[in-house]
Amino acid sequence: MFEPPLTGFSYSFTDDGFYEVAYYRAGSNPQQPTCPKGIIQWQHGKYHKASNGSLILNPFAVDGRQLMSDPCTYQNSVYTRYRQQEIFKQYEVKVNEFDKAMRLNLYGWDGAPMNPMYLAYKPPQMLPTVTLNPTTGAPTEGSKPASTGNTKRSLAGDEDGLVQEALNRNALSKRTDTVKADWIWWFGVGMTALGGVGYFCF
Repeated sequence: MFEPPLTGFSYSFTDDGFYEVAYYRAGSNPQQPTCPKGIIQWQHGKYHKASNGSLILNPFAVDGRQLMSDPCTYQNSVYTRYRQQEIFKQYEVKVNEFDKAMRLNLYGWDGAPMNPMYLAYKPPQMLPTVTLNPTTGAPTEGSKPASTGNTKRSLAGDEDGLVQEALNRNALSKRTDTVKADWIWWFGVGMTALGGVGYFCF
């Protein structure tokens, strides 16, 4: 799993009460500008509209994932489960006056507006609206989750019972270059020197 080229967020909703959300945030590091941080969050589940006009998003307990990148602290990115209910005080679906595109305005639990989102696909392009990674003792609707949303995922083995074969165990392995850059540099220096010797000798 690698970071997308641009930061941002996306919400998708179906008419029958399912949703999917993806976030990618980047954070600066004033003390070490060469070490910016990044975080990817993804979850899906069910939503419902409350009588007061608010929108409540309840994720599937075992499916949410978070990938945090902090290159100056960890050798590899940290992959964990993620679960966070979201409440929006209100929402608006409007047609943008400039380009006539459908626009979704969401307001946080405190009424603070989020950046507007524009319709990209209809129907939305989403993963299946069912639990993708069921685990032993997975919670049913209305029950307490079997594990917390921030349980750390083991990438080396399955000792904590959280690694699923359906996911790529090596997705977070550190990438290594097949050809070392310094070897190429020295090879180029050697060939340049050899060419110079040949020029003067022949």
